Amino acid sequence: MTRRDTLPEQLTEEEAAAELAALAEEIAQADIAYHQNDAPEITDAEYDALRRRNTAIEALFPHLKRADSPSEATPGAAPAAGFAKSRHGTPMLSLDNAFAVADFEEFTRSIRRFLKLSEEEVLRFVAEPKIDGLSVNLTYEKGVFVRGATRGDGTVGEDITRNLETLPDLPRQLPAPFPEQIEIRGEVFMTKADFLAFHAEQTRLAEEREQRRERGEKVGPEIRIPANPRNAAAGSLRQLDPEVTARRPLKLFAYAQGASSTPVAETHWDYLQQLERWGFDVNPLSRRLPDENAAEDFQGELAEKRAGLDYDIDGVVYKLDRLDWQTRLGFVGRTPRWAIAWKFPAERATTELLRIDIQVGRTGALTPRAVMQPVNVGGVMVQHATLHNEDEIARKDVRIGDTVVLQRAGDVIPQIVSVVLEKRPEDSKPFEFPTTCPACGSHAVRPEGEVVRRCTGGLICPAQTVERLKHFVSRNALDIEGLGEENIIALHDAGLVKSPADIFRLHEHAATVRQWEGWGKGGKSSKKLDNLLAAIEARRNPPLERFIFALGIRRIGAQNAKLLARHYHSFANWRARMLAATTIGSEAREELGSIQGIGPAIATELAEFFAEARNRAALDDLASQVTPQDAESIGGSDSPFAGKVVVFTGTLEQSSRDEAEAIADRLGAKVTKSVSKKTDFVVVGADAGSKAKKAAELGVRTLTEAEWRQMALLD
Repeated sequence: MTRRDTLPEQLTEEEAAAELAALAEEIAQADIAYHQNDAPEITDAEYDALRRRNTAIEALFPHLKRADSPSEATPGAAPAAGFAKSRHGTPMLSLDNAFAVADFEEFTRSIRRFLKLSEEEVLRFVAEPKIDGLSVNLTYEKGVFVRGATRGDGTVGEDITRNLETLPDLPRQLPAPFPEQIEIRGEVFMTKADFLAFHAEQTRLAEEREQRRERGEKVGPEIRIPANPRNAAAGSLRQLDPEVTARRPLKLFAYAQGASSTPVAETHWDYLQQLERWGFDVNPLSRRLPDENAAEDFQGELAEKRAGLDYDIDGVVYKLDRLDWQTRLGFVGRTPRWAIAWKFPAERATTELLRIDIQVGRTGALTPRAVMQPVNVGGVMVQHATLHNEDEIARKDVRIGDTVVLQRAGDVIPQIVSVVLEKRPEDSKPFEFPTTCPACGSHAVRPEGEVVRRCTGGLICPAQTVERLKHFVSRNALDIEGLGEENIIALHDAGLVKSPADIFRLHEHAATVRQWEGWGKGGKSSKKLDNLLAAIEARRNPPLERFIFALGIRRIGAQNAKLLARHYHSFANWRARMLAATTIGSEAREELGSIQGIGPAIATELAEFFAEARNRAALDDLASQVTPQDAESIGGSDSPFAGKVVVFTGTLEQSSRDEAEAIADRLGAKVTKSVSKKTDFVVVGADAGSKAKKAAELGVRTLTEAEWRQMALLD
């Protein structure tokens, strides 16, 4: 599968076909989540990006266009179970999006090209705020409301007639004149104020239900707390019991026409006026624009009013006013050629920063999170926002008690944009980022050149424990069969396995575990614990390299663990030398940093791990349960370089230095970058510098390239 940042024109035909298939599936799933489940899994911006990419790839590879192409399908989802189906007289289609002036200008140019209009011909549009609610199709026969449905898949929706009849804004009878039959489209929504009250009430009910459950009392079905007004409105209309819908504060704006037995008006603006005469609420902010050039000003005007409106809007819909031109333009795929939705950028709001919590990730990273007075941002109640790292806090000078400007990036990820300095409390102080882990109290250090501060607690940090335990027993570590994620979590939550050493003491709790469901005596399950305990016993003597890797020290992967095991040979020696290496500038620290493939950054991680007393205690506790086996030299005991410390310097003629070091490694040598009194051989090539000089000063044996190759049996 290709990366999504690969330009469509860079795709091969095979890649394009694969991505079109993936896009079709992703968009279909997003439609179901949004239109049927009222629980969108991606943002509108992300959804729009998927559709734009699909369109771009299809334009470049038209012969690969799929039968289930999203560009041909009407957005939506099949009616959910529990509702009768209702077929629309004309499809309920979606709109293309504009995000900038240039997009809107291209939209108007496309209209002129299609209709072959001159630049002098005036294009009048009707601008309507784009309500973020649930679209409905209302059918009237002889002026009487007979049926109402959701969008569904655009062709067939869910019959929610009884629920819609509870809306006070819905006219039951149209005053004459009216067509024999007509479909009227509208948007059902919940105001911000009503949503906040509804959200608070649902939250209260959910908390009370949880309290009753904890007391062992019988409770009803789980209470859903909607994330935003749109979800609240959609969920309310999809209640199987209309009495529930009747208790929800829902409103309706009418805005469009579906099928009609006779024409109603010659322009869209006149049609909106007719809707009002029939008793529908039409958004009072809708406006007929004198020409296309007025759209940009109207967009700016609505953007300024947006935050103060009592309902959520995410853009403005611009519809060509002349209905005869709309008919001529028709549709392309899923969208009309005569209308477009010009989306707003991310909505912002202000709120108070109550505190800054520090969260600890599985790798020990300390991440600050802002806790704020809850506020509605872009239709979602937001209380938390990431502050990324301590540099970001300092750069924005975010302080507890500040009034902050908040936005949802891409209308989904909350982030603090800035601070309202004029509202800052007089006694405010800069936030001091902790230097100890809030979860375990271990030192939290920030390596040079990095922006993230990390807990050094490692094995004893509860925030990292489960993830580290999973790593400890993984295939490339101790590879304990039967200790998968589910069992690790169960044992940890029961308090039986809090550290790696506890795994090897699990036999002491065998009687307890046998009482658990699925682990007890009798039947197939009776062997589950026995097999696990046997697998644990089989790993009490792990190879040193696996043992080191299993500890989960940052930057110590399987290869680096092997290098360390080969270099230090035994666990006792490795532990002693790592402890000595905690002193900066020590000979042990220099030795560690000089190991080929280790380097200063990894040496620092190891030193910081061993500098933490609780890490050492946990390591020694583990060592009391297991006995790591000494590392063996790959070259065998017959190799003159087995277990020897070798340094290469200068330019070699017969091979590159990298190749020579690899050969030495295969022969069991410990290849390092610097010369010390522990060095056994220094292989000197042409133009050797300070390393050759230091070898002479320390009395270390030097070899020419020819001597090295002869001893290595290369020549």
